[in-house]
Amino acid sequence: MAYRAPIEEMLFVMNEVAGLPDIASLPVFAEATPDLVAAVLTEAGRLAVGVLDPLNVVGDREGSHLENGIVRTPTGWKEAWEQYRDGGWCTLPFDPDYGGQGLPWLVAIAVQEVTDSANMAFGLCPMLTKGTVELLAVHGS
Repeated sequence: MAYRAPIEEMLFVMNEVAGLPDIASLPVFAEATPDLVAAVLTEAGRLAVGVLDPLNVVGDREGSHLENGIVRTPTGWKEAWEQYRDGGWCTLPFDPDYGGQGLPWLVAIAVQEVTDSANMAFGLCPMLTKGTVELLAVHGS
């Protein structure tokens, strides 16, 4: 069964339950308008459905392999990672002064949910990086 990103449901919960309008009223998150957040989630859904979900089967069948000290990922995973990286999906909640997009973690977590639901194995790849960036942003010098 192909993955369908539940964008409308997520936007409802973010706006009506999780308080996105209140978060967006803070000066630091003023750019997190309803239109922008909807566009971000819609694009994340397109990536998840069109790129990440189809790689589930490939990842299960091929797996990653260590050859001569080099990790070989399944067919299509390198290209998917490049598309994910180039789309700025890893940088959503981080400081724009350091290449981030400055969106609330609420938006970043919703995008992560879409990514992980489409392809959990792929979604795990950037998870530690996000944690490391957050650690450095809060405690680094």
